[in-house]
Amino acid sequence: MIHPISKSIGSGLENQKPGEPIIVLLHGYGSNEQDMIDIVPHLKLNLPWVSLRGGLNTAHGGFAWFPLAAPGIPRVEDVVDGTEAIWQWVDENLPKDAPLIAIGFSQGGLMVSQLLRTRPDRIKDTVILAGFTLQGEQPGDAALRASKPRVLYCRGLEDAVIAEVAVDRTYEWLRDHAKATAHAYERLGHSIDGRVLRDVEAHLAAR
Repeated sequence: MIHPISKSIGSGLENQKPGEPIIVLLHGYGSNEQDMIDIVPHLKLNLPWVSLRGGLNTAHGGFAWFPLAAPGIPRVEDVVDGTEAIWQWVDENLPKDAPLIAIGFSQGGLMVSQLLRTRPDRIKDTVILAGFTLQGEQPGDAALRASKPRVLYCRGLEDAVIAEVAVDRTYEWLRDHAKATAHAYERLGHSIDGRVLRDVEAHLAAR
């Protein structure tokens, strides 16, 4: 069942130039659209951005893109529905010629990888923060194996939230489908710190 995007916030969209990239921020499980916006100044891109709220209510008052399941092994159909909900919002609210810089944390990190894996031609860059990739083949995977787009993957070595099976799967997928830059940080759990922000800034600046 598709749960439509229930809320969004953004900046600069009214002044977006034709073909100019738009940053899309996707939060983690149990959070909301406010959670990711503090990273925008650290990106130093001066681009329009939007942060979306997942359409699924959680038991603890936050929001999600899909329900929790076995650790690291979400139900594929739930993730597909969450992906479709994001694309529906994008199609209805953003210019069709605007490439997307997709940045997501945790469950949102999985969702930005899904955006890349379903419409690779629309994604200019992908940043997965403490997230992972979905098991199985996705519609854009064959094209990605050929094109090997840039992807940044950052995770804490003390992250006890993302299951090891999901981390291993993510490294394997990145090796086969992307020109990936992967950073693993000592003394970092399921979080983002200054080291992560500096690496995200450097990755996007190199673009």
